[in-house]
This record gives sequence, C-alpha cells and structure tokens, in this order.
Amino acid sequence: MTSAGVFTAHNPIDERVKHTQVALLSTLLDAIIFKCNQKPEATYVRAQEIANLLWAMAKLVDSGQERKPGLNEAVAALLPHVNTQKDQFIPQHIANLLWAMAKLVDNGQERTPGLNEAVARLLPYVNAQKAHFKPQEIANLMWAMAKLVDNGQERTPGLNEAVARLLPYVNTQKAHFKPQEIANLMWAMAKLVDNGQEQTPEFNEAVVALLPHVNAQKEQFNAQGVTNLLWAMAKLVDNGQEQTPELNEAVVALLPCVNAQKAHFKPQEIANLLWAMAKLVDNGQEQTPEFNEAVAALLSRVNAHKDRFDAQGITNLLWAMAKLVDNGQQRTPGLNKAIVALLPHVNIHKAHFKPQEIASLLWATAKLVDNGQERTPLLKEAVAALLPLVNTAKANLKPQEIANLLWAMAKLLDNGQDTPKLKETVAALLPHVNAQKDNFTPQAIANLLWAMAKLVDNGQERTPEFNEAMAALLARVTRRKLTLNHRKSPTCCGPWRNWWAMGSGLQSSTRPWPRYCAT
Repeated sequence: MTSAGVFTAHNPIDERVKHTQVALLSTLLDAIIFKCNQKPEATYVRAQEIANLLWAMAKLVDSGQERKPGLNEAVAALLPHVNTQKDQFIPQHIANLLWAMAKLVDNGQERTPGLNEAVARLLPYVNAQKAHFKPQEIANLMWAMAKLVDNGQERTPGLNEAVARLLPYVNTQKAHFKPQEIANLMWAMAKLVDNGQEQTPEFNEAVVALLPHVNAQKEQFNAQGVTNLLWAMAKLVDNGQEQTPELNEAVVALLPCVNAQKAHFKPQEIANLLWAMAKLVDNGQEQTPEFNEAVAALLSRVNAHKDRFDAQGITNLLWAMAKLVDNGQQRTPGLNKAIVALLPHVNIHKAHFKPQEIASLLWATAKLVDNGQERTPLLKEAVAALLPLVNTAKANLKPQEIANLLWAMAKLLDNGQDTPKLKETVAALLPHVNAQKDNFTPQAIANLLWAMAKLVDNGQERTPEFNEAMAALLARVTRRKLTLNHRKSPTCCGPWRNWWAMGSGLQSSTRPWPRYCAT
C-alpha cells in the first residue's frame, strides 16, 4: 500500500523481467571470470573488451545494480589484464578505465592490491597520451583521480604528474566543455586541493579558465551541477583561492539557479549547498538579496527531507546555519523551523558521528545559543546526546577540534547549560590540551585561554589537570610571543568571531568585533 493509502497491484511481468536480467548478468559474469582465468596461451582478452567490460560493470553498479559476489569476482579477474594490455589502450580506453575504477571504488569496491596496481600502471599513459584526450575524457580523468584520492588512493608522484599534465589542457579545451564537464572539473580540482594538491600557477590558471564558462552556461546546469560548482568554489576559497571578480561573478550567476532548482536537490545536495554558502560568507561573500533568497529556498527543503539526512548531512546543516547566523543571517521563521526539525536527528544518529562531526555539532549548538537560539528541551537533548561522545572520541580529536569543543563548553555553560556531564566532558578534554599544546595555532590558543577563563568564571574547579592545561597554553604564548595587534576590519585576519582579545581592558567597545587580533 502506498503512503496515500492506495493498494498497488503486484506486477508479475516486472518480477519476471528482473529475474531474467539477474540470470543473464550472472551468466555473463561467469563467462568473463572463466575466460579471464584461463592460462595466457589459452585465452586473449582484447584491450577494448577490458575497457568496455569494466566501464559496463561500473555503470551497472552506479545505476543501482546490486553488488553480487560474481560482479566483484569479475572485476578482480579483469584487473590483471589491464596490466597485460596497458600498451594497447587508446586514450578513450585509458579515460574509461580510470573512470570505471574510480566509480567502482566509490560504490564500495575494495581497493585491493590488484586495483591499486591497475591504477598505477595506467597513470603514466595519461601523461603519454595527454595531447589526444577529448574534452569529456579530460573531465572524466580529472574526476576519476580526484575520486580515487578522496577514497584513499595514495597521491603518488605518478598521480601528481598525471594531474599536472592534464591541467594545461583544461585551459586549451575550456570552450568545448559541456555543463556537466565544467561542474565535474571544478569539483575535481576542489577535491584534489582538499586532499593536499598544491595550488600551482597551472592549477590556478585552470580554475580561472573555467569560471567564465560557469556564467555562460548557468542555465544549463542541473541540480547536481549547481551543487558541485558552489561546493567547489567554497572549498577552493576555503583553501586559499583568491576571491577574484570572476569567481564572485560565477557565484552570483548560480544563486538564482538554487531557487529555480530547489525542488530537485537531493538531501546530500541541500546539505552541501548550505555548507558552501556558509563557507563563502565566512570568507567574505556579500549576503545580497539573491544570496538570502537562495538560503531561504534551501531552508524550506530541510524540513521536507529531515528524515533523509545522514550523520554528515545533519552536521553540515547545523554547522552552516550556525555559521550563517554568526555572520549576520537573519533568524527567520524558516531558519528556526529548519533547526527545530534537525535537532531530534542528532540524538537518532548519535552513534554514527565522527570526531570532527561531534566537535562541529557542539560548536554549532553553542554558537546558535550564543546568537539567541532558545535553549529548548530539544536543544538540551541534542547537547546531552553529544557530550558522552566527546569522551569516547577524545583520543581522535585534532587540535582545532579540541579548541572548538572547549570554546563550546564554555559558551554553553555561560548560557546556562550547567550539567555534571558537561563538566565531565571538560575534564576529559583537559589532558589533550596539554598533549597537543605544540600543535595549536595562535587563534586556537587565544580561544582556549578565553574558554578556560570563562569556565573558571562559571565555577569550574581549578583542578591539577586544569592548571596544567593553563600552564601549557601560557608557556606557548610566551614561547611564540603571541601578540595583540589592532584590527583594521572584521576579517583582516580571519572571521572576527573566531578571535578573542586577551587581557584586561582589551574587550571590544562599541564596535561589533574584538579590537585586537592574536598573531
């Protein structure tokens, strides 16, 4: 019965078709496995057959085909033949093979030694054939390498060289890329940078070459393309890409598309878009009426999809809403409704949050409360669900996450969230302040000192662990000669709300940001 209460008839024809398809696929896979496992002198698998078969299997998996053992076995049987036939592959084969392996890995294929070897054997041929790839193949190759790296592929010299050799062709072929290819290329470059790719002059030239085509093709991007582009630009900016007029124009050109496509975004795309828009604002993007309309359009979809967001999506959404509010976004009924819709899902998904997500969620709830969010029972329950997870994850927290968590604890305590569990969480984090003392940035040290002072101000006991953490931080201030410089603007050395003035008499007066920067 459907959700509308209408009975739907079971269709025996559809079941028979599905059964026949499964049987045919199983027979084909058995034939592939049998042929590939013959002795070399008894069989010969042509280069084109290898490329076509791996591409077809990747397509099937990407289209929702159940990953049966026979499919995994067929992939494993074909991979050695990639090495055997590597000299026979034409450019199209190389692009299809790397795309297929990336797609299979992205859909759960184990990165076996055989798969890693096949990738390594193909990469030199990207360099050798670089002048012969078509625009679609360039886009597919860049996407494939970015996807492989994002799924744990080591960034070997061979992979780095393959990326470097393709970048100039992004520039020369820029007029020939289709909308999906532009979106895939921007996504790939942002993902590579996010995984350690150096932003060389050639890399920056490739980004600059693509940006005008975002504006020119804006009406042609589908929902996924709009998402990938805005996510990519936000990620590039967050990793130091200059916010040039061309980049700003590309962002502005896409904003109306968010509203136009709002009914077509999947849950993950809604989360990624709001994350991207919050990141852009946090890096100086102006909150124009068009920007606010795009945010409002997305917020209206959060409630509709609330049961379909995964742990990462919930984290990104609450972090984004907290960051937008912290940068002046009006707390509209739509925004409040979206927050209320998500809070119960923090408790539901609590077993699935990674350490970074736990830190981001507690930071987000503290930041929302600090900006006027009512401490409702739902919010208190979400915080209560997260606090025990800090203790479990404490050994895996990065320095920035430790700083954010202690800042969040201090803020929550300062706003009335005073529970034994919160104090236990603070106590669990303090030894890690000492252990990580050499890895905190000046900003993190300033935030930590503010947080610890605020905790004491709200009744935190000055235990030996607390005093050790404080002494470790003060020693870092002395050793690094942390100084306070007058600010020129709210963002002269980073978003102002991430900085705290230290020492008596240094509080912000009438200006809406602290008067000093820690450097």
